[in-house]
Amino acid sequence: MSVDLASRYLGLPLANPVVASASPMTGSIDGLRRLQDAGVAAVVLPSLFEEQIEHEEMATHDLMLYGAELSPEARGFFPEVQAQETGVARYLKLIGEARKALSVPVIASLNGHTPGGWTRMAKQFEDAGAQAIELNVYFLAADPADTSSAVEQRYLDLVASVRAATSVPVAVKVAPYFSAMTSMAMRLVAAGANGLVLFNRFVQPDIMLEELEVAPHLVLSTSDELRLALRWIAILHGHVDASLAATGGAHTPDDVLKLLLAGADCVMIASSLLKRGPQHVATLVRGVEAWMAAREYESVTQLKGSLSQHACPDPDAFERANYMKALKSYTSEHL
Repeated sequence: MSVDLASRYLGLPLANPVVASASPMTGSIDGLRRLQDAGVAAVVLPSLFEEQIEHEEMATHDLMLYGAELSPEARGFFPEVQAQETGVARYLKLIGEARKALSVPVIASLNGHTPGGWTRMAKQFEDAGAQAIELNVYFLAADPADTSSAVEQRYLDLVASVRAATSVPVAVKVAPYFSAMTSMAMRLVAAGANGLVLFNRFVQPDIMLEELEVAPHLVLSTSDELRLALRWIAILHGHVDASLAATGGAHTPDDVLKLLLAGADCVMIASSLLKRGPQHVATLVRGVEAWMAAREYESVTQLKGSLSQHACPDPDAFERANYMKALKSYTSEHL
């Protein structure tokens, strides 16, 4: 039986639902080609950070003004800083080269957390060839003065700013910490988001006992982390007029299938690629195809969302925190 694996994300056609998320593997043309050859349906480039953009702009500004207070002639002492010397220009070059080298959609990523002029980079992403932009909002509300409404408004303002700067689709990679996720998702879409990526996975700090220092500690995801995205995609499917992408925890064909059944339009992978290499994409795609063929699913479109909250025989299972049932089940299995 022939299975149609095609899907759509942000209005972009995908040959299958497996997308390479931002990671070191998507930061070079060689890595991107390897991912495409392995069967990935789209790529998300590593993020360009707000701090990086503003640092380079300030450094250039200071350089051009150096000595200007001594003589008007000093303004022309330093030559124009060439675009290729900056990290911003290298990123724009990567976008352009990726578009030329790949036939799959190329999605650029912009990472920031404060309103500001850095969001105008979205237009430059578009001009360089990006077919969509992922706004990777990385903000932890650690200040006691930050209220939930202020944090939510910051997200909405950032989305509106990027939306105003570009005409290509915009996806927002959000954190899972909003107290009313469904409402926030709908507000993000109203602010201009064409898609939501669930969820942003913060790097957690660790304490180094020997050095008595605090250091970032990156741990690759596992399949056990899948359920958070699975729950919320299942709840949001059919409630928000936007694409839904799952990220964090997809390592096996079963993981991909579960997320599709919940309602994901695509499944983004990074940790599984870093662990197993680009060839793992083919393993995932073949596994999904074989499972669907065995159960006579004709297409991903037919499969997608068939176990979302509104389609599930027990829709409350996605909402209630069934601690008692889970604990009893675990106890009966392990005692």
